[in-house]
Amino acid sequence: MPLLTVSRLKKSFATPDGSNHTVVNVDQFSVDERQQLALEGESGSGKTTFLNLIAGILKPDAGQIVIAGKEMSALKEAGRDRLRATTIGYIFQTFNLLQGYTCLENVLLGMSFGAGADRAFAEELLKRVGLGNRLSHRPRQLSTGQQQRVAVARALANKPKLVLADEPTGNLDHKNACESLALIRETCRESGAALLLVSHDREVLAQFENVKRFADISRVAHEEALV
Repeated sequence: MPLLTVSRLKKSFATPDGSNHTVVNVDQFSVDERQQLALEGESGSGKTTFLNLIAGILKPDAGQIVIAGKEMSALKEAGRDRLRATTIGYIFQTFNLLQGYTCLENVLLGMSFGAGADRAFAEELLKRVGLGNRLSHRPRQLSTGQQQRVAVARALANKPKLVLADEPTGNLDHKNACESLALIRETCRESGAALLLVSHDREVLAQFENVKRFADISRVAHEEALV
């Protein structure tokens, strides 16, 4: 059985004129355990909405999302939050780090939504991503590339089965982008997590053996997509 299965998934948003606009319309999609898959799609194609539906941040209008045998799409908000905390790691393009907290505290706070804070494991993760000497630094004291590394450590903090990465190299220069992508893929392999990454960057996509075009799985015209 695949780790992630999506069936007949639809999501629309209201437009200013009061009509509904379909952003995601995916008939079938799956990710196997430990698989690393890239989705290619331009900005505005709906791929971020697709990831947010998988993560349970958004609730679909119709369809089914099953992760590790549990139906995310059937859960209420609290249940989706619990399933996301224990099963999914999310790496955001903008990192979403808490600026008033240290690197270590950012990772520990991520753990608090799962099985609970484990300081030793949090420190191990930060060392693994090359930040063992930055545990007490706050995000503003780090380079952009280092902030991305904290985000990677936080995404792996609860030992997820699936890691979602939304344009994770979009805010990085070429050198840091290459290093960050290699780090994400390596840490997912080491932890046994599957990886679903979305990007429009050809250089990023070229690093993956498995690449799918989002336009091929979502039956929404690119020029009409909003998110």
